[in-house]
Amino acid sequence: MADDVTRRLYELYDVLNYHNYRYYVLDDPEISDAEYDKLMRELLDIEKHHPELVSADSPSQRVGAAPLPAFETVAHTVAMLSLDNALNEAELLDFDQRTRKALGSASSVEYVCEPKLDGLAIELVYINGLLSLGSTRGDGVTGENVTQNLKTIKSIPLRLMETQRKAPARLEVRGEVILGIKAFENLNRQREEAGEPVFANPRNAAAGSLRQLNSSITATRPLDIYCYGIGRAEALSFETHLDTLQAFRQYGLKVNPQVQLCRGIHEAIEYYERMKEMRETLPYEIDGVVVKVNSIAQQRQLGIKSRSPRWAIAYKFPAREETTRILDIDAQVGRTGALTPVAIMEPVIVGGVEVSRATLHNQDEIDRKDIRIGDWVVIQRAGDVIPKVVKVITSKRSGNEQPYKLPDKCPSCGSRTVRPIGDAAQRCINLSCPAQVKERIFHFASKRAMNIDGLGDKLIDQLVDKGLVRDVSDLYYLTKEQLAALERMADKSAENIINAIQESRKRSLDRLVFGLGIRFVGEHVARVLVNAFGSLEKLSRASESELEEIYEIGPQLARSIVDFFAQKDNHEIIERLIAGGVDIRAAATTGMKSDLLAGKTVVFTGALTQFTRQEAEELVESLGGRTASSVSKNTDYVVVGDSPGTKAAKAKELGVTILTETEFKKIVEM
Repeated sequence: MADDVTRRLYELYDVLNYHNYRYYVLDDPEISDAEYDKLMRELLDIEKHHPELVSADSPSQRVGAAPLPAFETVAHTVAMLSLDNALNEAELLDFDQRTRKALGSASSVEYVCEPKLDGLAIELVYINGLLSLGSTRGDGVTGENVTQNLKTIKSIPLRLMETQRKAPARLEVRGEVILGIKAFENLNRQREEAGEPVFANPRNAAAGSLRQLNSSITATRPLDIYCYGIGRAEALSFETHLDTLQAFRQYGLKVNPQVQLCRGIHEAIEYYERMKEMRETLPYEIDGVVVKVNSIAQQRQLGIKSRSPRWAIAYKFPAREETTRILDIDAQVGRTGALTPVAIMEPVIVGGVEVSRATLHNQDEIDRKDIRIGDWVVIQRAGDVIPKVVKVITSKRSGNEQPYKLPDKCPSCGSRTVRPIGDAAQRCINLSCPAQVKERIFHFASKRAMNIDGLGDKLIDQLVDKGLVRDVSDLYYLTKEQLAALERMADKSAENIINAIQESRKRSLDRLVFGLGIRFVGEHVARVLVNAFGSLEKLSRASESELEEIYEIGPQLARSIVDFFAQKDNHEIIERLIAGGVDIRAAATTGMKSDLLAGKTVVFTGALTQFTRQEAEELVESLGGRTASSVSKNTDYVVVGDSPGTKAAKAKELGVTILTETEFKKIVEM
């Protein structure tokens, strides 16, 4: 009987370890969560009744151990070196030239490139295949023993797989522990709700999670790892770095799927440019790419310097975080009347762009971060998003910094401002406020709405300030002579604006609905509404219950739409738009081209090359289908572009049809 229990215990070890590997390393599960939970409960039941059989590599040993009084210091048998940085292409070319010169090679060197993850470097030590020690990089010579915490990370095998090759007596694996972007956002949201300080970025969150003395806390954080290098490996030898990574995969260690062999430095530069474009779509933060000589023999020939290898370099992206000082805070009024505090800062280069302004969002954000005029702050810029203040450097305060409160009077019109119950924003409630009028016109004329080319903010300022335009309908009654009389407007410029206004009269109805600025109605919702009602007249008469019958329209959105069309002023504006020649009947006919995708739900993932994401979504909706941002059992198609994320794996798990862009294109062109 005892032998049967032991045999079943080890069977469960193997099965659960295999499914952990499929789920956390390959991102390709083979069983449902319920099946996995059933196996785990069986294991826990056996270990409960036979505690003497519990071993260190049991899949159950990931929940965290008793808190430690402090971390022990661990010496690395082989130093964990840092990397030299290349901050531009010229410095990377210099690295390649030095490398080829040292190798006595006139021909190209073979490199391996991989994303430079923005996490915490660690080392895993496996003795006879069993995870025996895990430590942080520390100063490169010694680190902290965080073995118990690392055991809570499910993508780290507690025992190496030996299906394809036997594990060596000792294997030291180097990797980067990270926290994904979504996990980071969820963690900060939870901490904010609990009144705890939030983490500045995913790297700080990963480091803070891994360095918890109580590993039970670490176990609640969805940390991940990618393995990229080797320290000491007894009785193992590899010819190339790629061979090393392949061995890692065979042992069940997680290796980044973006690793690529590059034949020469110019392919490495192409890889860098591609990863820079992909940066915003990846589920984790990267701050550059790592370029390594592939040949192990050549690595040995090149050797190391005191703190870094000569055979590898980090080619960094332009920084997205910088330090600067807040000179002032300005309250800006948006088209809905919301006052947004904006920090006016000493100019600084962030991500290759000079930045002198950053949004502070609202008064709650200012209070939570204790942001004051005169503070030194860390600012961050991601993609094309307006920069934001990440944190205040309180240690630099002199005592002269000034707290800030949003004004109780509108800085544009002088009317009182209020903060409605449940609203995060303070608002000006004067609908005739010039700042709101200007923002509404700017939104209406924007590229994704009515696309009135040339109607920028400076021209809008003049039109409103001189009383020529009081709302969006007035645009369609402007004359060339009125425009030509404005500052910096020649006859030709005035004619171009009039032509652009004329062209905008033919825009599709969904663009007009979006341009009207109904609260909570974005581009996608505008298309949904037009497809559902077919005309502006029917939409304007819709009740809340009728609106809520439409998929994706909830109570808050329905109430906002009904309130908008209930206002007399808005009806008058729409009537003047029609009288001004905005052809909403012609626009309404451009909705659904056919019912080819009627009732179908489509999800897009990865970088599309044959369409923009907006074009693809509009195409689906014009064919009677709908798009969604997440995959579920109700999804009909998942269209994958370059480097698809976890949505593709979810689709495979649920049996959803997966299409390439080309396959999708063939369907929609039928």
